[in-house]
Amino acid sequence: MSDPRDLGGTWYGRYEGGGSRPNSFIARLTERGGQLSGTISEPDDLGLEPVRRAAVSGRRDGAAVTFVKQYDGEVLVHAVDYRGTVDSRGTVVRGDWSFATYAGSFTMTRERFDADELTEAVGDEAEVAR
Repeated sequence: MSDPRDLGGTWYGRYEGGGSRPNSFIARLTERGGQLSGTISEPDDLGLEPVRRAAVSGRRDGAAVTFVKQYDGEVLVHAVDYRGTVDSRGTVVRGDWSFATYAGSFTMTRERFDADELTEAVGDEAEVAR
């Protein structure tokens, strides 16, 4: 049986604090044996780059999640530390971020469907298509 808290997949997030405006992001994560890797893309609210991109590396241990977001742009090149917890269904991660003297909070969400829900949805679409 797979772990419902596995963070692999696409997440939609938002962070705020640190003296700047709230910003949204999309995280595409892979988890293998508790090790996290992936990418984050976010709008550049500073107007310095079209889209900010970052690499993600970290770990999940049970509900505890820690990762580093390392920006790879020409302007922003710093790393941001994230610490949070994932809910039991693996659909919400909440926590805090920090770098240097800045800190704030973040939330990431994703939708999860079980096999029965997907079968029902595909079955309904197949009926409509006839």
